[in-house]
Amino acid sequence: MQGLAAGGVIAGLGLGGIPARASQAPGTAFGSAPVLRGTEFDLVIAETPVNFTGKPGMATTINGMLPGPTLRWREGDTVTIRVTNRLPEPTSIHWHGIILPFQMDGVPGISFSGIAPGETFAYRFKVQQSGSYWYHSHSGFQEMTGLYGGIVIDPAGEDRVRADRDYTVLLSDWTDEDPMRVLTKLKIQGDYYNYTQPTVVDFFRDVSREGWTSAMDKRRMWNQMRMNPTDLADLSSATLTYLMNGVTPAGNWTGLFSRGQTVRLRFVNGAGNTFYDVRIPGVKMKVVQVDGQDIEPVSVDEFRFGPGETCDVVVTPTDDAHTIFAQTMDRTGYALGTLAVRQGLQATVPSVDKAEWLTMADMMGDMGGMSGMSGMSGMSGMSGMSGMSGMSGMDHGQHGAMHDSAASSLKVPSKKARHARTEYGPSTDMHVDMARTNLDDPGIGLRNNGRRVLVLQDMHTIGGPMDSRGPQREVELHLTGNMERYAWSFDGVEFGKSTPVHFRYGERLRVILHNDTMMTHPMHMHGMWSELEAPDGTFLARRHTIPVQPAQRISFLVTADALGRWAWHCHLMLHMDAGMFREVIVA
Repeated sequence: MQGLAAGGVIAGLGLGGIPARASQAPGTAFGSAPVLRGTEFDLVIAETPVNFTGKPGMATTINGMLPGPTLRWREGDTVTIRVTNRLPEPTSIHWHGIILPFQMDGVPGISFSGIAPGETFAYRFKVQQSGSYWYHSHSGFQEMTGLYGGIVIDPAGEDRVRADRDYTVLLSDWTDEDPMRVLTKLKIQGDYYNYTQPTVVDFFRDVSREGWTSAMDKRRMWNQMRMNPTDLADLSSATLTYLMNGVTPAGNWTGLFSRGQTVRLRFVNGAGNTFYDVRIPGVKMKVVQVDGQDIEPVSVDEFRFGPGETCDVVVTPTDDAHTIFAQTMDRTGYALGTLAVRQGLQATVPSVDKAEWLTMADMMGDMGGMSGMSGMSGMSGMSGMSGMSGMSGMDHGQHGAMHDSAASSLKVPSKKARHARTEYGPSTDMHVDMARTNLDDPGIGLRNNGRRVLVLQDMHTIGGPMDSRGPQREVELHLTGNMERYAWSFDGVEFGKSTPVHFRYGERLRVILHNDTMMTHPMHMHGMWSELEAPDGTFLARRHTIPVQPAQRISFLVTADALGRWAWHCHLMLHMDAGMFREVIVA
């Protein structure tokens, strides 16, 4: 879990004799990727030797670096990025969260054909926004093998956020295994990497706390459903090494500051498969931006974010050294760094929190108040689960996945689940009828932990919605899966069997995502902003990636102002590859 003492940085030289770690400018952080500024950029994608764990491997790198260089643009400029492919296979770069013409979005098979070996593709577009973003490959598993980097866009006017120091902190994960081999293992056994299965010790602990009958009922319930209450992540430290700016915990990425200074940390989750819970023990974090959009500042101790999301915080260090601690949601490991007044300092590293079991609310939504299996037999919220049959009250596909609401008013998002016929097949092992709609839940492992944790309802984008119109219709899609088969999908249909979702150009619509699984999915729609709304329909925050918790129903508004073909998918790479992906056509 710790990695090599040297931090596992890239060994050897990059292409053209470029050192894999460019020399650091005075005052920059050790291990940080170099920052490239301007309007013209040249990026070379190739393979580079790495060693994070003591086992040599090959990474997919940009200019010989992992992560790739941070690109610094200015709002209003037109940028040109020439990407040369020196891999033996096609490649691509997607500019995550950037609003641009669909031909520049970088998704092979949807927005362009990809970059063939030996070829150079020139991305060119006008920068229409500011804030913290990132870029990554959208080809195969190249993102998992290192092809990602940060983007910082300076506003055309004055920046609302002021700080003395400014660091991009890109969190990621690394596996020494071939990602395709990892996926194959999960297809054979969905919990292959889950080493925190319920044990006999856990059982007797429950007996002492709850009594024999309750403990037995709890075990019997999970066994009948053939589900695992510790199924928090598909991958764990059994195969992953957790990185901060390409450095392992033992390498201790360090951001320097001087006493009395404020520090802006632009956190980017560039992991293939890891949710991180981030905190700086002893220091309050003022969250000032989410997904590149300024929000009304909110002071927290901790925040969770998933692959694809970004979160900017401003901190005022009080000691010579503070630990930046990013533990994984499944609690099997962490990424680590330090804020310090000089190199070589390190503060106390906290222990990883104990992993918690999923609750009935995580499984059944608003019906989670029930205990054990008693009282469930007639509940449609359990319909479709392995081992459960004959449930009543379910809408067995009377509505399609997408529909124009017949309600007289669309001011408030619908709360009634409308399951598509396609959900009743082998790709789906669970349905939730009464999903929870609350946005004040920090999620499993963060509830009542004694720390102030950022939640969705805390986020309020400055300036309000981009479009004052209300929705003209609702589109409802369900996030579905089958853990035993390791199948992931929308409405029970994997991407290869799906048809595109159609938005009418210029329309304002509401999208409802209803999670029928027990995992959190960071959902990313390309090309357009997703404007998160509260359960009563009021605007909250402009997002490009929205995490949807187990048994949760979330809605957001979209203005279909981007003609063309766009990708829409879960940003957990293995979920996307296994089928939780759709194409959106705006015409």
